[in-house]
This record gives sequence, structure tokens and C-alpha cells, in this order.
Amino acid sequence: YCAMKHRRLVIAITGASGSFYALRLLHHLQLLKVDMDLLCSSAGAEVLSREIDREKTWLEGGVAKLESFGLTDSHARGFGPRDFGAPCASGTGLVGGMVIIPASMGTVGRLAAGISSNLIERAADVCLKEKRPLIVVARETPLSTIHLRNMLTLAEAGATILPASPGFYRQPQSIDDLADQLCGKILDSLGVDHDLFLPWGDDV
Repeated sequence: YCAMKHRRLVIAITGASGSFYALRLLHHLQLLKVDMDLLCSSAGAEVLSREIDREKTWLEGGVAKLESFGLTDSHARGFGPRDFGAPCASGTGLVGGMVIIPASMGTVGRLAAGISSNLIERAADVCLKEKRPLIVVARETPLSTIHLRNMLTLAEAGATILPASPGFYRQPQSIDDLADQLCGKILDSLGVDHDLFLPWGDDV
């Protein structure tokens, strides 16, 4: 994947429904041997518990427990919400981009207002100011006028708003298939090569 120049990605999980999407993205990034920093809010961990597995420990000391997320090699590292000394909190900490998956409307609103109350928001703010890719996988329905205005503000600031809207034209056979199409769209937006699906026109 040449567009990223082999820089580390920041993956953030917030407290919106759709944590399964994040797990699938982490799975594929690990297979692709992409270096990544994983950030997970306490609300994100609560959703993971409710949607995925109540028995797992998702956070330890506020930091994502990498084993619980299926990250078992040296390509990933975790940081806590107050760790403003993390590389992704500074513009000089070079990263290839950031994905907030899923992105709660609370997170979207704070980003649109320029608020950096935790490491997720600070890392996203850094991506915006440094003109680096910021992919916001928005997960809410229906959307209020406030939600829409906040997403427009982020799009105008340079973020890519990529709603969790999987397509059905490839005739998915499982939930994994639906999530993987969304993951492929995210990887496309980051310039990461993948084989999750063929480009349109190449599969006929």
C-alpha cells in the first residue's frame, strides 16, 4: 500500500453500535501486517461487551487489551484515553491516517466543535490539522439536523464521512461479508491494497 508509505494507522472505537465492524477491520489490518495504534473509549468497551462478548475484558487500566481484539502480533499497540503523550497526539508523530469505527454522534459533535477531551478526539484533531486521512464511520439512525451539520463540518475540514452502510449488490452470504465490504471501502479510502472484493467492472 504505497499511499500510506508504511506509516502506522490509528483505529479508534467509540460508544456507537457496530463494534463488529471494528473487529473485522482490525482482523484484516493484522492480516495485511499494518502497524496500528488502537484506542477504545470506555463507552466503546461497554458496547463491545453488549454486542460481542460480555465475558471478555476489553480494557485493562483504560487501555485496549490487544488479545481481546484478536491482535496477537507486534504490529499493534494500545493507548489509554488520557495518554496525551502518545505519538498520535502530536503532529510530529507521523501516522498514515485514522479510522473512527464506529463513530458515535457525541464524538462527531465534539470533533466538529474542535474539542479534544480525550486521546481519540485529539488524534482526530491532529489528522485534520495535518491534512492526514480521517475516516469517520458514522453509526446512527435516524440522523438529526445537528448530526448532519456536524458531519458536514467535518467533511469540509477534510474528513471522509463513511457511514456504516454495507451494500448488497455482491450478494453477501454472511454478516462477515457485509462487514468486509465496508472494511474494503475503508481500506480503499486509505490507499491500502486488499482483496476483500474486486473493483467494480473487474468482477464480470
